[in-house]
Amino acid sequence: MTQDDPPEEVMWAGKYVRAMRQGQWEYASRTHGTRAVVILAEHDGKIILIDQPRVAVGRRCLELPAGLIGDIDAGETVEAAAVKELEEETGFTAERIERLGDFHASPGMLSESFTLVRAHGVRRIGSGGGDEHEDISVHLVAREEIADFIQRKRGEGLAVDAKLLIFLNF
Repeated sequence: MTQDDPPEEVMWAGKYVRAMRQGQWEYASRTHGTRAVVILAEHDGKIILIDQPRVAVGRRCLELPAGLIGDIDAGETVEAAAVKELEEETGFTAERIERLGDFHASPGMLSESFTLVRAHGVRRIGSGGGDEHEDISVHLVAREEIADFIQRKRGEGLAVDAKLLIFLNF
C-alpha cells in the first residue's frame, strides 16, 4: 500500500467485527486490532483437533485449537494465549510454545491474521470442551488417519477449516 491510497473508512462496526472500505475494496476486520493464535499440538503421536459450532458457516466446524490474543488481557503474549486456549478447549497443556509464523486465511476479504504455533511437551490436565459459552468436542487423530477422518466428518455434515490443509497431501 502507498501513501497515495485512499484512506480507510469504517462502514459499520460491532463489538468484535467491523466492515471497512478503502477505495473500491471492502473487507472485514476485527475491532481493536485483536489477533488470533492457532495451535498445532500432538499427544502420544496423535494430532489434537476440535470441532465446535460456527455461526458463520451454520454448522459445526473441524479445526485446530485456536483463540484470540489479548481479548481479555491487552498485554497477553502469543505463547500465553496459546497455552490458555489449548487448556480451555482441549484439556491439554504445553511446556513450551514455538512460533511457526504469521498467516492470513482469506486476505482478499479479511484483514485478520493468525500466528501458527507448535506446542511441545503436551500433556493432559483436564477434559477440555471450552468455557461456559462453548460446545467443543476434542479429537485425537493419528497423522496418517487425518485425511480419512476429515472425509468422515464432512460426511457427517461438518465444515472443515482451511488450516487443516497442512495435513493433506494434494
